[in-house]
Amino acid sequence: MPVMKGLLAPQNTFLDTITKRFDGTHSNFLLGNAQGCRGYPIVYCSDGFCELTGYGRTEVMQKTCTCHFLCGGETSERVIQQVEKTLEGQREYQAEVRFYRKNGNPFWCLLDIVPIKNEKGEVVLYLFSYKDISDSYARSHHSSRREGMVPSRHSPTLNPEETLVYRLTNQFTSRSKGKLTNNVFPKPSLPEYKVAAVQKSRFILLHYSLCKALWDWLILLATFYVAVTVPYNVCFSTLDDSSHGNDECDSASRSTIVSDIAVEMLFIIDIVLNFRTTYVSESGQVVYDTRSICLHYSATWFILDLIAALPFDLLYAFNITVTSLVHLLKTVRLLRLLRLLQKLDRYSQYSSVVLTLLMSMFALLAHWLACVWYVIGRKELESNDPLTWDIGWLQELGKRLETPYVNSTLGGPSVQSAYIASLYFTLSSLTSVGFGNVCANTDAEKIFSICTMLIGALMHAVVFGNVTAIIQRMYSRRSLYHTRMKDLKDFIRVHRLPQHLKQRMLEYFQTTWSVNNGINANELLHDFPDELRADIAMHLNKNILQLPLFSSASRGCLRSLSLHIKTSFCAPGEFLIRHGDALHAQHFVCSGSLEVLKDGTVLAILGKGDLIGADLPAGDRVIKVNADVKALTYCDLQYISIRALREVLELYPEYGNRFTADIHQNLTYNLREGVKRFTHSPRLSQVKQQMHTSHTYTQKYSFFYVLLKRHFWSSSFPWDLDLQ
Repeated sequence: MPVMKGLLAPQNTFLDTITKRFDGTHSNFLLGNAQGCRGYPIVYCSDGFCELTGYGRTEVMQKTCTCHFLCGGETSERVIQQVEKTLEGQREYQAEVRFYRKNGNPFWCLLDIVPIKNEKGEVVLYLFSYKDISDSYARSHHSSRREGMVPSRHSPTLNPEETLVYRLTNQFTSRSKGKLTNNVFPKPSLPEYKVAAVQKSRFILLHYSLCKALWDWLILLATFYVAVTVPYNVCFSTLDDSSHGNDECDSASRSTIVSDIAVEMLFIIDIVLNFRTTYVSESGQVVYDTRSICLHYSATWFILDLIAALPFDLLYAFNITVTSLVHLLKTVRLLRLLRLLQKLDRYSQYSSVVLTLLMSMFALLAHWLACVWYVIGRKELESNDPLTWDIGWLQELGKRLETPYVNSTLGGPSVQSAYIASLYFTLSSLTSVGFGNVCANTDAEKIFSICTMLIGALMHAVVFGNVTAIIQRMYSRRSLYHTRMKDLKDFIRVHRLPQHLKQRMLEYFQTTWSVNNGINANELLHDFPDELRADIAMHLNKNILQLPLFSSASRGCLRSLSLHIKTSFCAPGEFLIRHGDALHAQHFVCSGSLEVLKDGTVLAILGKGDLIGADLPAGDRVIKVNADVKALTYCDLQYISIRALREVLELYPEYGNRFTADIHQNLTYNLREGVKRFTHSPRLSQVKQQMHTSHTYTQKYSFFYVLLKRHFWSSSFPWDLDLQ
C-alpha cells in the first residue's frame, strides 16, 4: 500500500497522559464529573482502583465520587464531610482515611483530590487518587506508641512531596532540586481535559509534504549518480596510472570533483533534515516530537547515511595525493542504495516509475559489469604472461584502433574508448549472446562472460519477459486502492461535499484500508465451510467473547455470536451514537477512549475493554439512546447488531434469559432512555443508620422499601430500585 500520511486529527489524550504520569507510583484513581447535578458521578475507574477495592468497573461507574460505598464503621465522618466541601469549593485536598474493601477488610488510604480544568479554565473533572498506606501507617502508629505519643487518627502528618499535584507535575530529579528553582523553571501544570492541538516546531519537516517529496527525488538522482561514478572512478583510476604517465583517469576523477562534493553536501544536508522530519509510529500516529524523531533516526538509518556521506572528495580540494585505496573506500557510498529499497514502496505506486526504475537498475548492473570487465582486461595486461598477454580483449581492442599496448604500460586505447567497449560488451551479453567484435579470449574473461550470460538470462526471465505480469501481481492491491480512492474523490467532486466531510471520508477510507488492506473478510470467508468460518470468527473476536457476559454461553452460542460481530473505526471528534437515535448495536472498545455526553456534560469516559449499549427490553421495542457517545482518540471498536443479537438469543433461550439478567452488570454505561442507576452500599447504609436514623425509622424505611419493590415487581418494572 502507498505510504500514508498517518493519523493527523487532534485527540483528547487526557486519559493516556494521566495514566502515564501515574506509572511508577500507583494507578489507583477515579475521575468524577464536576459538572454533574447528581452528586458528582464517577465517569472513569482505573484497573488499579478495582484491584485495590475489589469492586468491578461496572459496580463503580456512575456512583458518587465521594465513594460512600468504601465507608465503614471506622471511617472518619469529618473527612467525608471535608471531601464534600472540597468538591463544592472546587479545591485540592489530601487526607489519610480508613476505607473498606468489598470483602469488608479495612485499609488505610492516602486520598488526594485534584480539580481538572478544560481549555476555558472551568473545572470539569475531579481526579481522586487512592494510595494504599496500610503498611507505612502501621509502622508509624507502632513507633508513636513506643515513644509514648498518642497517634492521631484524623490529623496525620503529611509530606508535601507525597501530594498528587507534586507527583503529577514534578519532573526534576532530587539531584536538580537544589539547583533549579520554580521561579526560573516553573513546573508544568496538570493536564487539561481538552482536545490537544498538534504541537510541533515550525522547523519540523512533514514527511508527506511536497517539499519532502521533491527532496527525496533529488536524493534519488544523487544516489544514482553515486552508483555510476563511484565504480567508474574505482576501476578506471588504478594505483599506477600517474606513475606510468597515464593521467587521463586521474584527471577524469578530478573533473567530477565539483559534482562529487555537491552530492556529498546533499547527503550531509539530508542527514540534518532527517533529524527534523516526522515519521509514522507503529500505532499509526504521526510523531512530531524532536527527541523521538532523533532517537528513531539514530536507531535506524543514521549510521548508514553517515558512512555514505563521508567527504572523500575534499582530499582533491586540498591537493592531497589520492591513492586507489581512497577510491576503494568510496564504494561505501553504494550503501545509499539500501535507502532506495526502503523508499521503493513509495515510488512503486506509479507504473511508469516502476518501469523506469527497472530499466535504470538494468543499465546500472551493465555499468558495474563493464567496470569489472575493464579491470579483468587490465590485470591480464599487467600479468606479463606470454600466453595471454597479447590476446586479451584490451590488447585486441588496441590493435583494431591502431593504438596497441607496448610493454603493458604505454599506448592502448583511451579510457573513454575502453569504457564504451566494456559497456557495449556487457549490454550485448546481458541482452543477447554478443556479436563477437569484442569477445573473451583468456580463461578469466571467459568465466566472467559465462557469469554475465547467466545474469542476463535471469534478467530476461524475471524482468523483461514478465514486466506486465510482475506489475499486475505486485501492484494489484495498490491498483485497487487507487481505483477506490479515485472513485471516492470523483464522488466528492460530483456532489461538492464540504471540506470537513471530505477530510473525514478520506481519513476513514485510508485508516480502514490500512487495517484490512482492502480485504473484505465476509467475501473472503464466504465460500469456506460454516465450521471453519465460525472458528476463524471466534479467533478474530476473542477479546469481546472473553467478557464475563458471555462466560455462561455454550460454545455453539459463542460461535453463532462471533459470526455476527463486526469491526468499526471512529476518529477523534466523531459521534459514534447521538442522543435520541435508535440503538442498533452493542459496542465493545478495543482501543482508544470515548466520552458519554448529555447536554454538554460528561457522564462517562470509556476506554479499552468497556462495553457500551443497552439492556434488551421485552419484545421488539426500539431502544432510544439517552446520551451522545463521542470519540476522544482514534478508536477501534467491535459491535454486534441488536437484531442479530436477538436472533441468536432466540436460538439459545436458556442463555438468553441469563444474558438479559446479567447485561446490567457488564455494561459500563447503559444508553437506554429512561434507565437510572443508583448507588448502593450495605456498609454505607449501616453507617448512615448509626449516625442519622433510629431503629424505629429504619423499620419504617425498610417496610416502605418492601412495598415499593413489590409494587414495581408486580408492574413488571424493567429495573430494580436501590435506595441508600
